[in-house]
Amino acid sequence: MKFFLSPPHMSGKELDYIKEVFESNYIAPLGEFVNRFEESIKAYTKTPNALALNSATAALHLALRVAGVKQNDTVLASSCTFIASVAPIKYLGAKPIFIDCDESLNLDVNLLKLALKTSPKKPKALILTHLYGNASKIDEILQICKENDLILIEDAAEALGSFYKGKALGTFGEFGVYSFNGNKIITTSGGGMLISPDKTKLEKARFYSTQARENCLHYEHLDYGYNYRLSNVLGAIGVAQMEVLEERVLKKRQIYEWYVEFLGDELSFVPELDDERANRWLSVAFLGLDKNELFAYEKKDFCVQKKIALDPKISRLIEDLKNLGIESRPLWKAMHMQKVFEGESAYLNGNSELFFSKGICLPSATAMSKDDVKEISTLILKSLRA
Repeated sequence: MKFFLSPPHMSGKELDYIKEVFESNYIAPLGEFVNRFEESIKAYTKTPNALALNSATAALHLALRVAGVKQNDTVLASSCTFIASVAPIKYLGAKPIFIDCDESLNLDVNLLKLALKTSPKKPKALILTHLYGNASKIDEILQICKENDLILIEDAAEALGSFYKGKALGTFGEFGVYSFNGNKIITTSGGGMLISPDKTKLEKARFYSTQARENCLHYEHLDYGYNYRLSNVLGAIGVAQMEVLEERVLKKRQIYEWYVEFLGDELSFVPELDDERANRWLSVAFLGLDKNELFAYEKKDFCVQKKIALDPKISRLIEDLKNLGIESRPLWKAMHMQKVFEGESAYLNGNSELFFSKGICLPSATAMSKDDVKEISTLILKSLRA
């Protein structure tokens, strides 16, 4: 049997809803199911405004533009993340300032303060990633943003179904973003959602997402926009997936606990924050991680990069699992380590490099049983002990 990292898991209702779409012939962008999908996100997250889009990357792009980010502006961003979290900064001709992570894999609050204190130009916004569905220290970060007049954009692409103090991740900032890519906790095959408490800003994003067409009989344009809306077909899939979201979250959390049970003596795991309910989108583990190595850089060296490579034991484990039909992968390689962002500003403490070196993302499919996780864990231990 082959085990994938995080494959789609259909509820069984998707085809019924897609059939309704085809019967209505509203298969192009917009339609009843796009509206229903937005309403389901609003109901689940308790956000007042939602905009269904063709990707979370598009949602971040729109959020930045509506936030007023322009060419040569600076935008703070989590460095330990996937490139789609920060690429939209470049779309607008702005410059990223990368912030390293703390022990939770998420943005380091002290480095954020340092960046705001020492950056030669006042940053316009912060893109905060909740990595692998785990909450950032959002209370502190939100306060810092308020004190510094900094627009907070939550990259909750991996964190739908995660809550902090009973509040959905993605709903703390001026904008929040979710992803429905094929590997996410629920999927529309491809898609995203932009949310905001500010109706005016959300409607501006909606305007841009449909080519910035003015409200005229003909096609009139006073500004430029994008073709970013979600199709009604994919909206139908999203409606069906939202009906099982909570089941998927509970199963992801169970899978994580099973890995801790079977591998906790050999590998280490990232605990939740107090008052957090993480969706555990991917179960992430570490081999030989010495917590004394965290925060390795002295303050005077906060812009130094060690360029740590992937641990050979992790490389071998990933290859061994691949040969057995089991998909796994390293953690995200931080953005400040990527050639494409060479020369960009970064405030570092060494953590994301260390986590990349020692970490592995384990198969987290919600269709797996406890016996499946035990089998995978047994093979992991066999590889590590070989």
